Amino acid sequence: MSTLYNGAMKIEMLADYIRTRLDLDAFADMDVSLNGLQVGRPDKEVKRVVCAVDASLATFAKAAEMGADALFVHHGLFWGKPIAVTGMHYARLALLLRADIALLAAHLPLDAHPVLGNNATMARLLDLEAVTPFGLYHGRHIGFRGTFKSPVTVGDIVRTLGLSEETGLHVLPFGKKHIRSVGIISGGAAFEVQEAISLGLDAYITGESSHTMHPFCQESGITMICGGHYATEVFGVQSMAKDLADNLGLESSFVALPTAL
Repeated sequence: MSTLYNGAMKIEMLADYIRTRLDLDAFADMDVSLNGLQVGRPDKEVKRVVCAVDASLATFAKAAEMGADALFVHHGLFWGKPIAVTGMHYARLALLLRADIALLAAHLPLDAHPVLGNNATMARLLDLEAVTPFGLYHGRHIGFRGTFKSPVTVGDIVRTLGLSEETGLHVLPFGKKHIRSVGIISGGAAFEVQEAISLGLDAYITGESSHTMHPFCQESGITMICGGHYATEVFGVQSMAKDLADNLGLESSFVALPTAL
């Protein structure tokens, strides 16, 4: 392991590392999420980081139980609109402040990252070849597409990615039995199957299904694998947990709090 920080650093330094590592600034004009440091003291010392998919009371409680100094999530607390500090929002912030846990988030930058991202990680796990950017959103590609070395089945794909009915898996099985090409965009990207159709791909992987897209898939003869929003977005957070440990020497771990959706 190579690290410059000997297992501890200020939160402002961690925030700068994440901003640079995930290229947060490149998404500033297209992502309503407040990417970067959302809650925390810039001079707070961080040794232990917990990584999770969602910013929720349950996640915060688990992080506090684990003695986390900071929490990194994919889905943060702020989505482009002011939120009154009452009710659930108050309870969440109060827990973070009592436990002195800093909160950092990366939404679209973690989907799109070519190494650590949700989509790149799935492409790597599936051992795809000829991987290229896919899924144009506000002028940037969020996902990836590629081809399999040998044709695979839907069963092969879902087993490799650890998807199941328990994770929210739903398959629209209108394509070829043996799949050679696939596009991938994690989370809530059902409508982007239309790009996969236009490119003539055999299959498309995302998180959430869509009633509206059912006839598109059926009439176009494409298989859409909807593995669950949460289940398709654990990959980037897990990659970040490893990256923070390997490159910064922090004690970093992933916490699973699945929603089955």
